[in-house]
Amino acid sequence: MKIRMPSISANIRTGLKNLIFPGSVILIYGILFFFNFDKAFNALLSSTSLSLMLLLPLSLVFTLMFLMNLFLSPAHVAGFLGKKSGARGLILSALAGIISAGPIYAWYPLLKELKKNGAANSPIAVFLGNRAVKPFLLPVMISYFGWVYVVLLTLVTIAGSIAAGYLVGILVQDST
Repeated sequence: MKIRMPSISANIRTGLKNLIFPGSVILIYGILFFFNFDKAFNALLSSTSLSLMLLLPLSLVFTLMFLMNLFLSPAHVAGFLGKKSGARGLILSALAGIISAGPIYAWYPLLKELKKNGAANSPIAVFLGNRAVKPFLLPVMISYFGWVYVVLLTLVTIAGSIAAGYLVGILVQDST
């Protein structure tokens, strides 16, 4: 049996394809700097500021992904969040969604990794739905709306996310 190694030119082509977007951005900034330095500089400062704000949440997610790959096998993930995890998996997903922080799109790579390792669609949907419950905002909400309203809203949000997760599990067939 002969093992075929990729050619060096194929690796170079792949590397060049990966540079198209960053190269295009640098080119556009260069053109804009030439025509309108002030606006281009302000845009560059805004982009840098946004990148720095995303650095912490993305670092947290990638660290979690690394630790998950290091300590959790696909069998563990399937046991906690798989099709047969039942109510325990949904409750675990709900709690994880409630305590998660940062922008939602920063969590997508981790959720994709969980799905690849055996997580079912239902717990992922429950996680995403419970991102709306933020414990650190509850005191502010209580001061504006009262504790009865906030408790009811929180319970309805959690119940709704579990119901949505259950429906997603029924309607979207797992491809794993």
